[in-house]
Amino acid sequence: MMIVHSLSGPSGTGKSTSAIQFAYENQIEAIIDDGLLIINGEKIAGTSAKFEKNTITAVRRAIFQEVEHQQQVIDAIKKYEVQSILIIGTSDKMTKKIAKRLQLEPILQYHHIDEIRSKREIQMAQFIRSTQGKHVMPIPYKQVEQNFFKRFIQRGFDIFSKNKVKLGETTIVQPDFHQQVIVISKNVYVDLVKHIITQFRVIAKIESIQFVMKEYRQILYIAVYIASPVNYDVMEKMRGLQQLISEQFIRHFEFEPLSIEITIKGII
Repeated sequence: MMIVHSLSGPSGTGKSTSAIQFAYENQIEAIIDDGLLIINGEKIAGTSAKFEKNTITAVRRAIFQEVEHQQQVIDAIKKYEVQSILIIGTSDKMTKKIAKRLQLEPILQYHHIDEIRSKREIQMAQFIRSTQGKHVMPIPYKQVEQNFFKRFIQRGFDIFSKNKVKLGETTIVQPDFHQQVIVISKNVYVDLVKHIITQFRVIAKIESIQFVMKEYRQILYIAVYIASPVNYDVMEKMRGLQQLISEQFIRHFEFEPLSIEITIKGII
């Protein structure tokens, strides 16, 4: 009897990014994601919904509405004698529909993205989706039909287990149907931090602010001089500044930096 798992969550929350490692940790052989059958980190059958030109056809592709598409994946599942499979979707209702169309056993275990990813990771994934339009495919770059994408395609990152075994790769794409992108200059983040710090009385001078943003790692490096006389708890004040910056990032950008590193250069 095949064991069928479901992993659901809203679009852009990082389900595809987490899928390979989650499947490995739970001893799940295969993954169904956006119209693809993936085994051992490799595409085996199907066509990705990310190849579609608009949202409607992308959804139809993801739920295997076309009989030919269904049959191709059904045949591959039988051929590879899959005993456990993870279906990814935006809701339990969607994963149930996919299981039925692929003639799988009823879903035995339901998982949700907020159980396997932190709140900060989900916030960051949604921010990247809305500002950069980036979608992750949990298959190697070499397996992506590059002629489908006119605007953006690049190698993603390798997926490793906790004991450093390589489990698979990802590819980052910007599908044609994703038209809504909000561009935010890096200067905007720096200017916000400057504004926050200038309102913080114990800071006498800002020497530098650097904001490093690489995929899911966003680090703020801040160098300041504090005000004399130092008749206050410096560590308490700096922790308060870190917390204030974090809160303002959530308020304005709906994510918080992974790390806020403050260096005190001297006293003025």
